[in-house]
Amino acid sequence: MSPAMIFDLHLALGYVAWILCTNVYILPKLKAMNRIDAQRAIATLHSFRFFGLVFILPGVVGHNLPVGFAPFAAYGDFATGLLAILALLTVRIRALFWPLVVGFNLVGAIDIIVDYYHGVTLGLPALSGELGATYAIVIVYVPILMITHFISFYLLLRRHSEMAQAAV
Repeated sequence: MSPAMIFDLHLALGYVAWILCTNVYILPKLKAMNRIDAQRAIATLHSFRFFGLVFILPGVVGHNLPVGFAPFAAYGDFATGLLAILALLTVRIRALFWPLVVGFNLVGAIDIIVDYYHGVTLGLPALSGELGATYAIVIVYVPILMITHFISFYLLLRRHSEMAQAAV
């Protein structure tokens, strides 16, 4: 099997495994929580995205990693992590907390989508060995990050929809 096929298989199975886990264990718990605690749990996971700066740390990724991939991935993750941390720090100031929740989810989801786009256009699957130690981030961590962005938006929209129905 080629490196590109293995990478694509790993990435797809990373999503499958996390979707299965999420449907059984994570989503039911988040839906049962109050809306603030659910968003705090998601923000806590994303607060570790400062670790994405490792994509630009010499010696961690290979020298042949496509130049256009690493900086955007690193700084997108870093920005998302900082926004998530700010959301956690402002949980008692609702006027700041909710915009930061929306912010870290928008920035984080866009970051992952653009990283996938860059990865495909730059031929990253064929060069996946150049990811070095960051390979595990892409295969194991990124799928749950994207899934929890969708869950966060779902919970935000669900609560908004419930409030609108209650007002009628």
